[in-house]
Amino acid sequence: MLHGLIELPWWGYILVALVYTHITIVAVTIFLHRHQAHRALELHPVVSHFFRLWLWLTTGMNTREWTAVHRKHHAAVETEEDPHSPLVHGIDKVLWQGAELYRANSRNPEMLAQYGFGTPDDWLERHVYGTHPNIGVTLMFVLNILMYGPIGITIGAVQMMWIPFFAAGVINGLAHWRGYRNFETADCSTNISPWGILIGGEELHNNHHAFGSSAKFSVKPWEFDLGWLYIRLLETFGLATVRKRAPARPAVDRAKAAPDLETLKAVVSNRLHIMADYGRMVVKRVHRDELRNAAGDVRGKLKPLGRLLLRDDQRLNADERGALEEALSLSRSLEVVYSFRQQLQAIYEQRSASREKLLALLQDWCQRAEKTGIQALQDFSQTLRGYTLPAAA
Repeated sequence: MLHGLIELPWWGYILVALVYTHITIVAVTIFLHRHQAHRALELHPVVSHFFRLWLWLTTGMNTREWTAVHRKHHAAVETEEDPHSPLVHGIDKVLWQGAELYRANSRNPEMLAQYGFGTPDDWLERHVYGTHPNIGVTLMFVLNILMYGPIGITIGAVQMMWIPFFAAGVINGLAHWRGYRNFETADCSTNISPWGILIGGEELHNNHHAFGSSAKFSVKPWEFDLGWLYIRLLETFGLATVRKRAPARPAVDRAKAAPDLETLKAVVSNRLHIMADYGRMVVKRVHRDELRNAAGDVRGKLKPLGRLLLRDDQRLNADERGALEEALSLSRSLEVVYSFRQQLQAIYEQRSASREKLLALLQDWCQRAEKTGIQALQDFSQTLRGYTLPAAA
């Protein structure tokens, strides 16, 4: 068998391909995504340039183009303007042709001007990385052949296909189609897996859409974000500085008799956590109790209500809205629970209201919730009264 300067056992070539692929994944999630697109962290110039060089050699992707397409995705998520929403283009199109959708959008000069600001604009970017992407990829193939022989072509091809399929296809497609959701964001983002290992943490996509500017994607104790592990390692050696993280869950002071300004601050600054708590502590609990007590056709109509009760209004289509209204007419408890969820959500929309007015609205909500006679709602109100900002670490 022909080999290059480095001769390895069969498994050694597989290991090299996986290592190359993994470095590319790390470069995408840390440099392109968290550092460039969202400014969630700062990177040492040496680290930043290594990632730029590596991406030029292994993918030919342009930093400004990638950043602009991703920022537009967040700005126009799930609309006709979204570069790669499966709701707009269809899951098959995004999953299997995500790279083509990316390339089509990256050629729009107006989009690049609007969303590509703040990306590298030095001599290397203008004359090498940004203008000659094919040279980098070609150079990497030549180096692979010199080092490993003809199998170097396969190594290069494997790591080049990894990002277009997993990042442009799986994350942009499946992570807006199927999975679990910790937070009811206005988009359809999901977490594909609680263990962000295969794609460096990008699997935790719903968490990312909930807290877009956070350098850390994991939120729950059982979730793992490999990209965050690497960021902390870089931080330890002074090669990275974290700028933004998702807000910590509010603490609960059981001794509080009524919501105060501290409660208001905790509730307002932790909207997604609070609404997730409401879904878990109230909606799911009451829905489970109603199903237990229902029978026949009524149970059949109430069963799919659990997911609809938690869904943002903007994400309900006409059929779902009709099914929700019909099912709510069959259960007073669920109707009340849903109404109080909407009222709590409405408090967050009072953006121009004074602190005093917001506090009065929150106090009134708690008082009325505790008079409903619904135990789950009463328990949540008692918890809500005690919410406080967690002590600084």
